[in-house]
Amino acid sequence: MKKYVIAMLLMALVQMVFGKPILTEERPVNDSIIVEFGNSGKMVFVIDNPDDFERLKKMDINQIIRELNLPESENKGELTVIEIRQKDGQKEIVSIYEDVGETEVTVGRYKLIVDETGSRTKVKVETVPKEKKDPPFRTYFNTDIGINSYIESGTIPGAGAAYSPKGWGSWNVGFHWMASQKLSKGAFWDFGLGVSWYNFKLDNPRYQAVGSEDGISYINRTDVNGFKSKISASYLNALTLFKFDFGKFNDAGRNGLRIGFGPYAGYRLGGRSKFVYRELNGSGRKKEKEPAGSYLNNFRYGIRAEVGFKSVTFFSTYDFNPLFHQSLSPDLNPISFGLVF
Repeated sequence: MKKYVIAMLLMALVQMVFGKPILTEERPVNDSIIVEFGNSGKMVFVIDNPDDFERLKKMDINQIIRELNLPESENKGELTVIEIRQKDGQKEIVSIYEDVGETEVTVGRYKLIVDETGSRTKVKVETVPKEKKDPPFRTYFNTDIGINSYIESGTIPGAGAAYSPKGWGSWNVGFHWMASQKLSKGAFWDFGLGVSWYNFKLDNPRYQAVGSEDGISYINRTDVNGFKSKISASYLNALTLFKFDFGKFNDAGRNGLRIGFGPYAGYRLGGRSKFVYRELNGSGRKKEKEPAGSYLNNFRYGIRAEVGFKSVTFFSTYDFNPLFHQSLSPDLNPISFGLVF
């Protein structure tokens, strides 16, 4: 009785998976190979195609097990594995596990369990949650939040320089619309457009950045009590990244290291300097804002790197060209680092 129940339910499961009736076709079996291992281990290969036989000779046991995608089990019953392949190349693995009083048939996401250990036969059907797979192409949106600084002669300018940057307050904010093309397992090529804002807050707020014939000048405002001074600029950017996800490569999901790097280029949309102060004899907050287009470079280009683990991703960018375009201005290359959301 059990065999009839299993046969009928197995046919129903296969039909559910493939979405159409199963047509049996008698095919002659040319050869079979039996591999025995351990105390009672046995593998039987039924081959009816010479090409399959040549392919089998080049495979090892680990590769065969990986292709069958069988879950690890400590049960001691008998396991039979069948691969059903259709003419369009679609295939499904059917596994039948038999033990004393219990039989399990697995087809895709469906598992049929027949339990005869009691006085009555029990039949149960379980559904495994659908495995999430990366689409070959997708689009997404991300946000950068970080801190800006700049490099002069291989180092960040010290506190003695008038243009020395202050880390906290020199914010970098960016919004990007991205597209991702899957290249192979764990490897992706991302590209997209975005808008970003540079903010460089001066460590010494008494200096005001103003444009001059020589590029940019930092004036020490001893006539007022300055307490905030900064330069800001916005850019329209195009970027591309080559990414590799070790978690997806090792079938560990997001539990793995992610790295990415690639070039970017941007065009300046705007820029200004802002100086906030109070009068020496006391007054409310006053602001002076000046356009910065006369000394800021209109273009930027550089390289971006990303490193992530689980749900956290860090980014860093470095501009190959200087922030200011006049040769007499300080030769400063912006650098940024922060988090990607």
